[in-house]
Amino acid sequence: MPQQGHKSSAVLYTDWLETARPKQLTPTGDWNIWLILAGRGWGKTRTGATDAMIYALRHPNVQIAVITPTFGDLRRTAFGGVSGILKNIPEGCLLEGRGQGYNSSASEIRFYNGSKIMGFSATEPDRLRGPQFHRAWCDELAAWRYPEAFDQLMFALRLGDKPQCIITTTPKPTPLIKMLTEREDTIVTTGSTFENEANLASSTLAMLKERYEGTSLGRQELYAEVIDQTEGALWSSSLIDSKRVLDPPPLKNIIVAIDPAVTSGADSDETGIVVVGKDENNEYYVLEDKSGKYSPDQWGRASVDLFHQWDADRIVAEVNNGGDLVERLIRTIDPDVRYKSVHASRGKMVRAEPIAALYEQGKVHHRGVFPELESQMCTYTGDRPKPSPDRLDALVWGLSELSKSRGAVAWRIT
Repeated sequence: MPQQGHKSSAVLYTDWLETARPKQLTPTGDWNIWLILAGRGWGKTRTGATDAMIYALRHPNVQIAVITPTFGDLRRTAFGGVSGILKNIPEGCLLEGRGQGYNSSASEIRFYNGSKIMGFSATEPDRLRGPQFHRAWCDELAAWRYPEAFDQLMFALRLGDKPQCIITTTPKPTPLIKMLTEREDTIVTTGSTFENEANLASSTLAMLKERYEGTSLGRQELYAEVIDQTEGALWSSSLIDSKRVLDPPPLKNIIVAIDPAVTSGADSDETGIVVVGKDENNEYYVLEDKSGKYSPDQWGRASVDLFHQWDADRIVAEVNNGGDLVERLIRTIDPDVRYKSVHASRGKMVRAEPIAALYEQGKVHHRGVFPELESQMCTYTGDRPKPSPDRLDALVWGLSELSKSRGAVAWRIT
């Protein structure tokens, strides 16, 4: 088996040299971090997965960390995805025996030569306190909810003569990404979605160009530009960063705000679901962003779950398109939920301006980082109706309701 595994690892390396684009090959020279800032579909996952596999097979008895935004991302993308490790590892390279090669409960991939790839979620930074690693692959770093997970990884990346970290991510103007691009020991590789057109459906590329070409979101998601502030946008990343917190104080009001999608198909908009709160000093806190593409039943249940999880005062939903059906859906799931409908009588930018003013006054704090929400905030200018800024809309509805709410204080600890 060792001979077969050794042969297979050589084939993997040779095949990768023949199929990878030059930008996907691990750089030589003296570096600590290889930061790949590339658009959707560029081949980031395949690049990170292959680097981890080749390193594990070339160096016996090493430990490699793979960290993704969530455990779901680890299972669906980094480990089990089409471009992930388990789909592309050569035959004969895994440790033999029932449950030995891949332990899903422990999130470990074990090789015939004693090397291990250990999976982690960035939602649990403290799990990185105990282990030590020779190498690490961080996937979609800009989407990590808790940037301190990267700090914990750096403390643990201390084995061997030259521990190195590979980062693959669609760029967003987060403080961590900007800091990494400025480090002298970082090699930065950039690339657009369209560099990988040979492996992407032509219909998909045409759709992406038609929908996102010339937009700030397209510049970020397709062409991998780090956009700090878009001309005409009401927010900038520095404005949000300046008041960010890890833990909010006790809050007297909490609201779950919903901007429902009209349809639930593959091409539908997201449903914005954002939890916001207010303290006794009328300071505001963005607590959670659970937005996503849901069926009506799914976003209804997610909203009710958040209502109970945060012990919220009410659910607030925009009903211009859904009308009474939105409330009926919520009441079907839980008839006792406190609910209020709101109607959009003005344009999005006009509704957002008073909320942007609260940010400028330093009164709004984000609990951690919300990459997708903050991307919409910093790039939306109102110039194009699509894609709809549903996360931003939910944020505006929630903070608008909190900023005009009054009443008895009902204390809760978050």
